Amino acid sequence: MKSTPKRYLVTSALPYANGPVHIGHLAGVYIPADIYCRYLRLRGREVAFIGGSDEHGVPITIKARQQGCTPQQVVDRYHEMIKQSFADFGISFDVYSRTSSQIHHKTASDFFRKLYEEGQFVEKTSDQYYDEEAGQFLADRYIVGGCPHCGNEKAYGDQCEKCGSTLSPTELVNPHSAISGSKPVMRQTSHWYLPLDRYEAWLKQWILEEHKEWKPNVYGQCKSWLDNGLQPRAVSRDLDWGVQVPVEGAQGKVLYVWFDAPIGYISNTIELLPDKWETYWKSEDSKLVHFIGKDNIVFHCIIFPCMLKAHGDFVLPDNVPANEFLNLENDKISTTRGWAVWLHEYLEEFPGKQDVLRYVLCANAPETKDNNFTWRDFQDRNNSELVAIFGNFVNRAMVLTQKYFDGKVPPSGTLTDVDKAALADLRAVKTAVEDNLESFRFREALREAMNLARTGNKYLADTEPWKVIKSYEERVKTILNVALQLSASLAIVMEPFMPFTSQKLRSLLNADSATLRWDALGSEALLPAGHRLGEPALLFDKVEDSAIEAQLQKLEEMKRKSDAQAYHAEPQKALCSLDDFQKMDVRIVKILEAERVPKSKKLIKMLVDTGIDQRTVLSGVAEHFDPQALRGKQVAMLINLAPRSIMGAESQGMILYAEDFDGTLRLVQPATEVKNGVKVS
Repeated sequence: MKSTPKRYLVTSALPYANGPVHIGHLAGVYIPADIYCRYLRLRGREVAFIGGSDEHGVPITIKARQQGCTPQQVVDRYHEMIKQSFADFGISFDVYSRTSSQIHHKTASDFFRKLYEEGQFVEKTSDQYYDEEAGQFLADRYIVGGCPHCGNEKAYGDQCEKCGSTLSPTELVNPHSAISGSKPVMRQTSHWYLPLDRYEAWLKQWILEEHKEWKPNVYGQCKSWLDNGLQPRAVSRDLDWGVQVPVEGAQGKVLYVWFDAPIGYISNTIELLPDKWETYWKSEDSKLVHFIGKDNIVFHCIIFPCMLKAHGDFVLPDNVPANEFLNLENDKISTTRGWAVWLHEYLEEFPGKQDVLRYVLCANAPETKDNNFTWRDFQDRNNSELVAIFGNFVNRAMVLTQKYFDGKVPPSGTLTDVDKAALADLRAVKTAVEDNLESFRFREALREAMNLARTGNKYLADTEPWKVIKSYEERVKTILNVALQLSASLAIVMEPFMPFTSQKLRSLLNADSATLRWDALGSEALLPAGHRLGEPALLFDKVEDSAIEAQLQKLEEMKRKSDAQAYHAEPQKALCSLDDFQKMDVRIVKILEAERVPKSKKLIKMLVDTGIDQRTVLSGVAEHFDPQALRGKQVAMLINLAPRSIMGAESQGMILYAEDFDGTLRLVQPATEVKNGVKVS
């Protein structure tokens, strides 16, 4: 059995500073990390919670080119946005720094140099794509071409974001440079590699034998990598943005971002604790825990430990509780497509509701499998759980105490079985929540904490003090005393999960954190008899339908904008002759009548005036148009199409429509009204 660590070093994945933070990041990494650190502090543990922005790599340089600015300007903008959003959301970092800082550049350079001087790298020469017009080697993200799997013409050299396939640059069809648009050529370049294969036997022992307690998704992914065999991995690349490789002959080369970024945990700790950082990173009685998403498992469980092992004097991660992915409205979150709920926008649009989002994302956390966030579920959990259960219980307990006993905690008398059952739940909650948090089961821990509110709500419903007061005031004193002890316990147990709510509840109860301490959780006398409460107030308010509709509409608008930007016209069809074209007689006609065809979901039957005659036309557009709205419209029609029978009616021509990028059909109409029968040529 492991002994209790003397100190905890907790890191959260460094968000990439080329865009804001979204709810997928929060659910996967930052909320569980914050809950864990807040809990440890409440237990009196020594904790360093390390965060910061990852500011190097190709996507930063691409964003800078797109925006016509420098990479530093890009990271400055998003670093400040992310840092402020985290602070406003209550993520309690002890430090939130960045990898473009001088401390980080020095730390990463020193780390590389030590491994280099001790012969821990191997140098290899290989062929890579080179842009002759731009005069530089192309990193994976600077190479664009066709995906060999799905045909997407805008796949990157490392991944197709349409089908999700992992790629290499040489797999792309018709590759071209994202910088100049030219076709790249192959040239030789040299880089340093970390020989992961040297550490394979050690990793198998350390992970597969010594860390079987790791989450199944983490353990399983590590085992898969180890079973397939490890290969040397480059630690440098040809780029002008990043930490320069600190050896001679390395001009124009920087540390590869996967090597550079995790060293940010170390450099940020040095920035926080310049005189004692080594007690966290180099003492055997420190416990290192990485909070990450599943896409970072291999870096934190295999590659970074190999780096630390090669360096020789750092502690290794004790646990890496990686979560799965969170989807949004049944679709994968995509920053490229704008399909996301951004934290900074949420904070503006739902002021004072930080804890609602924290609660929903923790209650629905993707701990064991990918999960889904919907705005309807957000509304339901707020209204049905936080408002109707948690908030309702606390408010009733306080309002009744104010009404019957002038806002003072009444003394407890003889306890009945129903009182004892409620107090038993109160005593049990501490162990239940602690056991789950120590095992990184945050969703279950929150459920246990919330069950105390359910106990309280049911307790008041069962005891009905508003009825008993008419005949038995002493009994009501006991009921409200128990209810207030439950309320005080909620202020304690909810603090890791909902810190703003706990602070508000302590204020309502007129009790500070010195009184409502974690080690006092489970006590039946947190609030002594005679203690005066504050004025009752609601902990939560309802989320209205209009707010949810606005968010859903916002998502649809973002999706439409993204789809429009990504739209590519279909390739031209085979050539036709002028004679073929002149055979088609397209004219402007007027729709006189329009109605749905019975027993058909798609067909609309129209009577049109062609200027020559009146005839019937059937179109499969009922899902796009209201028949009544079509009446009186002038539209383009192919009038010499051979008639055909559809559901017992003869269609004598074809109305022409334009299908937009999103599948929307639009009528092809003249700009101003013309004579029926005018030719389109």
